[in-house]
Amino acid sequence: MKKYVFPTLAIVAIVAAACSDSGSTTTPASDLAVNMASVYSATPAGFSELNSSYNATGGEGAFEPMFDGHGRGPGGPGFGGPGFGLGGLMGGGLGGPFLGDGIHIGGPDHSSHCAFTAGTGVVCTDTTRDGLISKRTTKYQTASGTLQSAMDSTTASVTTTASVSGTATRRDSSTSAVNETSTQSVTGLLTASRTENGSAAGTETTTGKSSQGTFTAKRTTSDQITGVVIPKATSTNTLPYPTAGSISRSMSATVTITGQSPTTTTRSETITYDGSATAKVVIVKDGSTQNCTLPLPHGRLACS
Repeated sequence: MKKYVFPTLAIVAIVAAACSDSGSTTTPASDLAVNMASVYSATPAGFSELNSSYNATGGEGAFEPMFDGHGRGPGGPGFGGPGFGLGGLMGGGLGGPFLGDGIHIGGPDHSSHCAFTAGTGVVCTDTTRDGLISKRTTKYQTASGTLQSAMDSTTASVTTTASVSGTATRRDSSTSAVNETSTQSVTGLLTASRTENGSAAGTETTTGKSSQGTFTAKRTTSDQITGVVIPKATSTNTLPYPTAGSISRSMSATVTITGQSPTTTTRSETITYDGSATAKVVIVKDGSTQNCTLPLPHGRLACS
């Protein structure tokens, strides 16, 4: 059986491996099919403001297919083709906490746009680089449930809800309507291991004109983190990786050109941690399945 090993920052090799059905490569049937490959290379606009397992950096933009046959789509790093991020996984790869960087709590620093509200928590409202509105509410609580204005040595749990919404206008006058939400719960902060549960979901709908006619591109992204346990960093374990739990991620996109049939692609990834130094990864793309392994921390994805 043919085995693929993905370099840490794989781009071109991913096309022939993680995106293939059974180790063979096929030539896309149309220019649109080439461009659809870039659906998975980065998260949607504004997704970095949420809490999720994706390695969102804030430099991503709304997905918009190009129709010139070069497989390019503007919108930030990773959109120059069907590239993937750290570990060979979609959306820029897995975020650091899920590879061995310890646990990440809260979200982007919006301290200048935040205020503590009694009975509610720390409420933040800001505008992203795309002109979208980002809202976040974080609850820091002691073991007895007392709400705090900031995290300190007595904080036992942190719960965060976030949303991003609005319409971004591109330089070519295409518009992208964004609606995204997330929740994150981190417990066990006063113990040797922390547990994270959470979910994130969003839709991004772009409309515009192309050389082939007016188009609509709708991309849907989801993320579910279930019972992921991450030990605290110690002097002997400086890169603590998850020891239990699972992550389920999915992306799909449908592009419709006026007068033509829609073209759709879907991909899902399920990562399972079982206490060993190897996470199990199952990738399903357009109905074809690959079983993979991911050595921890910061290993290279291998699929067979």
